[in-house]
Amino acid sequence: MSTLLHWNSASSSSFTSRNHFPHPHLPPIKPLPRFSPRNAVRCKLIEPLKFDNGRAATNQGADMLIGGSGTAIPSFLVSPNARVQDLVNKNDTRLRIFSGTANPPLAQEIACYLGLELGKIKIKRFADGEIYVQLQESVRGCDVFLVQPTCPPANENLMELLIMIDACRRASAKNITAVIPYFGYARADRKTQGRESIAAKLVANLITEAGANRVLACDLHSGQSMGYFDIPVDHVYGQPVILDYLASKTICSDDLVVVSPDVGGVARARAFAKKLSDAPLAIVDKRRHGHNVAEVMNLIGDVKGKVAVMVDDMIDTAGTISKGAALLHQEGAREVYACSTHAVFSPPAIERLSSGLFQEVIITNTIPVAEQNYFPQLTVLSVANLLGETVWRVHDDCSVSSIFL
Repeated sequence: MSTLLHWNSASSSSFTSRNHFPHPHLPPIKPLPRFSPRNAVRCKLIEPLKFDNGRAATNQGADMLIGGSGTAIPSFLVSPNARVQDLVNKNDTRLRIFSGTANPPLAQEIACYLGLELGKIKIKRFADGEIYVQLQESVRGCDVFLVQPTCPPANENLMELLIMIDACRRASAKNITAVIPYFGYARADRKTQGRESIAAKLVANLITEAGANRVLACDLHSGQSMGYFDIPVDHVYGQPVILDYLASKTICSDDLVVVSPDVGGVARARAFAKKLSDAPLAIVDKRRHGHNVAEVMNLIGDVKGKVAVMVDDMIDTAGTISKGAALLHQEGAREVYACSTHAVFSPPAIERLSSGLFQEVIITNTIPVAEQNYFPQLTVLSVANLLGETVWRVHDDCSVSSIFL
């Protein structure tokens, strides 16, 4: 008898509260209710985000806006968990969260999970493009976390992160952790031809020399990138958030197959399939003739009459995953889902993803999605609770790897 797909929910629920590793001075916090709507941003704090396909709905009654863009923060972000906030304030944790300009909404959600307010920081650009950063509050002796993905424009956001780190170092912060939900230049992690640079190592050196004591990254393109840093790196995975969402769907496990869009992603897809009722695995073999250009050659595995879930760490121009989806349909797949942690969405990604090849495109909010890049099949999930739990455990000297067990 067929059964619905499932996975070990203990993994996903472990970052919805801090009960697994209680602070010695804090009473346990009751687990919060779950909410798994289709096409909604996922955030398991107090109430669901009322978003349509990841897009914030207009809320005239909200008093607080994100980034001055006119997008209203849901009520639970305006009024964070008072109990958690009281506990944090009572113990004077000296924990500070600051956001760059790359993804303020994600930083706001992380701070809300911790019951904190974002630290006050002034960031501006001069007429010649130079970046100016000034902390508007004291961080002397504090544990500082800087939330700044190096997403497009990558060079602007990277330089901003470096200057933020330098400002904290010169302000006598005790520890500086660079929280990088999306690590740009991660694909330049090795030499594939002669006379190429390894930009991932260069960026790691820049972050280290700027004064960071630790890096918290999400779904690095390759595991060896952690070795490029001479400081500790906490590598977290967006996989539990996507798995939890897929498990809420009524997909029969006998009809499911997990597909890797290329040979390099087999390990990632295998781990993903193992947690989805140990689903079978298929592999798309492709040959790349240039950067951002992919050609699908062959399919390894059986997808006929099945629901195919394509798993990758990022979607850039969507050439690889769209050509793979077209091949899956040719081979008889009933439906095709695309799952990715990082939505870079370089042109012409939106045209390819919204062409009807995919039943649903599931991404996370490690990179903010521009308003013009939304389309009906897009679903945005939030990794704020995952990153917030990791930030707390790093600050409290608790294990981070146990979140994913």
